[in-house]
Amino acid sequence: MPYNFDEYVLDTGRRELRRGAELIDAEPQVFDLLLYLIENQDRVVSGEELFDAVWQGRIVSLSTLTSRINAARRAIGDSGAKQKLIKTIPRKGYRFAGEAKLEAGQFAAAAQPEADLRQEIQFCICGDGVRIAYATVGSGPPLVKAGNWLNHLEYDWDSPVWRHLLTWMASERQFIRYDARGNGLSDWDADDISFEAFVRDLEAVVDAAGLERFALFGASQGCAVSIAYAARHPERVSKLVLYGGFARGKRLRDDPTVIAQSDALITLMRTGWGQENPAFRQVFTSLFVPGGTAEQMRWFNDLQRNTTSPENAVRIRLVSDWIDVRNLLPQITMPTLVLHCRDDAVQPFEEGRMMAAGIPGARFVCLEGRNHVILESDPGWSRFRQEIDSFLAD
Repeated sequence: MPYNFDEYVLDTGRRELRRGAELIDAEPQVFDLLLYLIENQDRVVSGEELFDAVWQGRIVSLSTLTSRINAARRAIGDSGAKQKLIKTIPRKGYRFAGEAKLEAGQFAAAAQPEADLRQEIQFCICGDGVRIAYATVGSGPPLVKAGNWLNHLEYDWDSPVWRHLLTWMASERQFIRYDARGNGLSDWDADDISFEAFVRDLEAVVDAAGLERFALFGASQGCAVSIAYAARHPERVSKLVLYGGFARGKRLRDDPTVIAQSDALITLMRTGWGQENPAFRQVFTSLFVPGGTAEQMRWFNDLQRNTTSPENAVRIRLVSDWIDVRNLLPQITMPTLVLHCRDDAVQPFEEGRMMAAGIPGARFVCLEGRNHVILESDPGWSRFRQEIDSFLAD
């Protein structure tokens, strides 16, 4: 989204600051700081808040903040003496004093799909009594998204990380998604958190929604859940789309380093997941959306705490680490599209290739990018959309 102010344009999608046709050099922290001030231009932002927003809880000095403020001023033709656009409020913080507006065309294009789409949230009950929340939105051929690690029907719908993908998927389809047990609006206190239970969650949602035949989309851990469902119910799945996934969990990859890293992350979950300070959760954010903006990283930090408890985060992560659906890959008979980002920091590119190679006739697409959750600003986003649209339309 481009913000216009004075003679400048701050483009969040391209992460560019321009003055007319001139591209202004702005370091990432300077860009994020300026963006945060603009997004909160109606109020004074404290130094502590900027530390959390831009440095994500890392310890930095006051002089570092002052240096970045000065650099932001220079980038937009301001200075500490003039303070035309960035004002220092003594003992309070800083305020963006300009009038930054979203470009009308860009805002309308982004807002229109959400204005036309209203998701309806309902509940179904699995065989073991666990309540699963699911949402239906849009109209057209049905597309079901399997649950993955960390979902929240309401929080995701309004987020700067998932919103672009969800509204696009619902724009020409009946789109159904859900929060798996232990996540979001579904029951957190489930006795059974296992891979088999996650597959049953998907079965319950599809039945409750009254779907006979549909396309199925899985992302990350949701790929394995989708594969298991498709192998059991081939008559109901018309097409299968798998993104950023794997067929074997981290503890089955015969790599001591990967296992040690997984153990370290689980320790972080147990000790730091629920804390107010986002420093622990920032480790996961840096893996899932390393190329995200400050706003997207703040949102993903909050998602972790709002979506599940530290105990459930560990339980779900351990299930994921032991997933093994390799024996099911040859049983997939419907047309399958597999997409994976080349530099994915969460699930290695090789795992996506291995999964695709095991499914008869599967088409594999390599996307440029390093974010595990694909963002609208990613170099592979346009191709991601084109490939899925074409695949589902055939």
